[in-house]
Amino acid sequence: MSQYGSYSDDCYVNFNLNTEMDLPTQRETVLHYFEQFQKRYPAMKNFYCRERGEFVLEEDKDGGHYRWATVEARRACGGYVNPSSIEQAMEQHHMMLDLLPHLLSVSRLDCESMNLTFGFDFNFRGNHNEIVAESLGVPPALEPIVNGCHGTAVSYEPAIQLALGRDCRIQVRVGVETRTNAYHVRTGEFPEEQISVYLAARRYGSLEPSESFPQVLTHLHDVAMDLIDRYLLEHVLQPLQQAIAIR
Repeated sequence: MSQYGSYSDDCYVNFNLNTEMDLPTQRETVLHYFEQFQKRYPAMKNFYCRERGEFVLEEDKDGGHYRWATVEARRACGGYVNPSSIEQAMEQHHMMLDLLPHLLSVSRLDCESMNLTFGFDFNFRGNHNEIVAESLGVPPALEPIVNGCHGTAVSYEPAIQLALGRDCRIQVRVGVETRTNAYHVRTGEFPEEQISVYLAARRYGSLEPSESFPQVLTHLHDVAMDLIDRYLLEHVLQPLQQAIAIR
């Protein structure tokens, strides 16, 4: 994403809609759904089925940026890795919501949840847990334990989930995922893997008669962007980027 790409090595915007009932699996229905994606985005030409029956359409990954879409038993998903702008990614997700009611028979009543995720990946060869603790800190109540034990961090993935409203239907989750384990620490051999930071905005439950899927998606986008701009950039992405840069 042009305005955020400088903060991490890779970034992405994913969206999924979970349903209460199974989605259609007929050959013609599934193919027609993905054909609409290919008409809009001709580079989405790699179609295949995973072992668990998930259908996938995606662009080539060689260029470092690509779109993808999937249909699972009770979930339709899409994403854009390293888009040139957030608007391009959101355009894809809005198109998906235009298609779902007509081609996969998804209704407002059948919606279990809608989830919009912004992710940021940082390449780092070393102890992920250690550098996350160093750059983001640990809760004050745990600092005496960390400092007193003089140990080595083998697992540290801070996360928090908040409900925005008394009904808890809109929730946001901010988390960090590390890929260093005890084997890496014990051997001192750290592969170059990615530390992932993500912010997910989720709406639970069926939509109201006055609501539409695009309206809910736009609201999730606004909630997520506000939190990214006001908090995530300064307090998570920048400190982690700086700590990695000086190693």
